[in-house]
Amino acid sequence: MIIGRDHAATSEYRISNMSVLSRVSSMPLRGFLHLGCAFATTMLMIGAGGVGITSAKAQNGLGAPNSSAALLAELASNTSSFADKAALGEALYFDTNLSKNRTQACASCHEPTTGFRDPRSEIAHGAYSLGDDGASLGDRNAPMAAYAKFAPDFHFKEDGTPVGGQFWDGRAKDLAEQAGGPPLNPVEMGMPDKATVVARLQEDEDYVESFKSLFGDDVWSDTDRAYAAMTDAIAAFERTDQFAPFDSKYDRFLRGEYKMTPQEELGRVLFFSQQFTNCNVCHQLKSSPTAEGETFTNYEYHNIGVPRNVAVRLENAKDPDFTDNGLLDNPAIDDPAHKGKYKTPSLRNVAVTGPYMHNGVFSDLRTVIKFYNKYNSRAKSAQLNPETKQPWGDAEVPETISLKELEQGDALDTKRIDALVAFLKTLTDARYEPLLAEQEEVAARAKKK
Repeated sequence: MIIGRDHAATSEYRISNMSVLSRVSSMPLRGFLHLGCAFATTMLMIGAGGVGITSAKAQNGLGAPNSSAALLAELASNTSSFADKAALGEALYFDTNLSKNRTQACASCHEPTTGFRDPRSEIAHGAYSLGDDGASLGDRNAPMAAYAKFAPDFHFKEDGTPVGGQFWDGRAKDLAEQAGGPPLNPVEMGMPDKATVVARLQEDEDYVESFKSLFGDDVWSDTDRAYAAMTDAIAAFERTDQFAPFDSKYDRFLRGEYKMTPQEELGRVLFFSQQFTNCNVCHQLKSSPTAEGETFTNYEYHNIGVPRNVAVRLENAKDPDFTDNGLLDNPAIDDPAHKGKYKTPSLRNVAVTGPYMHNGVFSDLRTVIKFYNKYNSRAKSAQLNPETKQPWGDAEVPETISLKELEQGDALDTKRIDALVAFLKTLTDARYEPLLAEQEEVAARAKKK
């Protein structure tokens, strides 16, 4: 058992906030094994093994153990493969051994308990992610991994419009290709090449057997094939319902299980309005505003005039004049007209996944709404960033801004801005609603000071 992935099997527990004992009592045998022998021993000593483990063994078609010692022996000798690609992908997703210094996994920047975003908000104010080397910082805010499975493969529409793909610039065609990027990125997981990653995988006997079982006995004979199998498994995990439960207040509202507050309802009407706002121009996929399964993005690319994150870049010794080319960094794009454009992100869990924009320049969701409003309001106050009390700042790439889309709709007053924020909070998955409550408590304390 490689320590780097010992916690992988508990991700569902951590997501659902179930108690450890109740999780163990219903856990399949292999999942129990993944908790680590020391933990398994402790659970048996305090009596957690009894009915639960016997039941788990029955689920796996195994006979009931005669004693705790017998069970431990069987656990230690169990080398069966993962049940499927998604189960294997879950272990890989949390495995820090896939980084150069064994300190970083996919979950380091896309943690399930914080909305599949980077939880290390103390680093660069959450704008950029720290790499495996403990020093390198990326230039873009880590996008949320939840609901990513719904992005279509990167392609061009009949009119030539680029759409879909993964990463802010769509350079990865699909989830599997995206999963293969970070391990080899020198400022992320830092592995020098695919062969080194595959060698790390082969250090774990469970992986060796599982890859053979799921991808063929000869999967290890070719480095590219083994690496592709790894990314395929991670993608399979990211396609599970854990990443896209569709159980927010908004989803429950559509099913008649929740009644919106007057403020939330006003925000919903404004959001989907063809007249009063421009929100749904880019953030609506379905043809009907009441269609279930809405991801709140059309997966197209736009430059909305976001300013450079000068303050955070200076604070972290990064070039404040750096210009991110956005979509133009995608190898499939060579037209300068796409410079500075980024994929429209999903608004699912947006209220708990700040900071915002491709460079994390805004900390508060209300600031984001106000930033959009600056295009339609002539008020002097609308031209100031409420977080800095200074003008918004020049666009990083001023020549390709999507003014046609941004200037649709009317100027928003405070009531409508607050309503839109309230509605966006209803897009929070049920398991992250406690994070909203924490935000409100922090805001309340701040007002008292």
